[in-house]
Amino acid sequence: MTKATTASSRILSLILLAVVACSVGVDASTSATDLQGEVLVSAAASLTDAFGEIESAFEEANAGVEVILNLGASSALREQILEGAPTDVFASADTSNMDQVAEAGEVAGQAEIFVTNLLQIAVPAGNEAGVTGLDDFAHEDLLIGLCAEDVPCGEFGRQALAGAGVTPAIDTNEPDVRALLTKIEAGELDAGITYVTDVLSTEGTVDGIDIPAEDNVVAEYPIAVLAGAPNPDAAASFVEFVLSDQGQAILTGYGFHRLDD
Repeated sequence: MTKATTASSRILSLILLAVVACSVGVDASTSATDLQGEVLVSAAASLTDAFGEIESAFEEANAGVEVILNLGASSALREQILEGAPTDVFASADTSNMDQVAEAGEVAGQAEIFVTNLLQIAVPAGNEAGVTGLDDFAHEDLLIGLCAEDVPCGEFGRQALAGAGVTPAIDTNEPDVRALLTKIEAGELDAGITYVTDVLSTEGTVDGIDIPAEDNVVAEYPIAVLAGAPNPDAAASFVEFVLSDQGQAILTGYGFHRLDD
């Protein structure tokens, strides 16, 4: 073998080593940026079932991340955030509570509306009380429940009743929509106003009665990464997943509506 051939071989070997080294470097870099740790998600109670499935799907796609769901009334979650509770993502059942969090400087960037929802009258399966519409909420002989006034479903329910000219004879104000739904499901109440998605979640143990469009209220659900997020990268990825086609398909499967529906 000539000296020229030997030199050429050495040069080729060096080039191949450089390529391998670069390849290893890219893989190492990619691995280093994989999402890790917990992502703390505070979400409206009406998102319970849908976000439960989103949690599983997101964790399956991101093996290093554990989603911790904190579910409750949007107003209660807002207060937790404003009082300093560690939170990565906030998903509210209304824009008002999100706006208050944003005005306090607690939202990173801008919140995005990711789905909408509608109200529905909920009654125990079989509807033994014979409830037919919002007018029945004025009947003193019926056991009527609403969400508390400072909770989105309570505010929206009262808006619907006011629009229909009905003064409700309320027997109980529940802390969130799932608490109200539980009492209806158990037959402790004759009727209440929840979201369409909540009635669907009972799979037949609660019946739904539609509210006319002119009296109904469209609930817009915003989501945002919070400014003090302990895990901002995982938080941003979670929000991106919720807004993705896969996330939206999960949500619509539970009765929510995309903005473009």
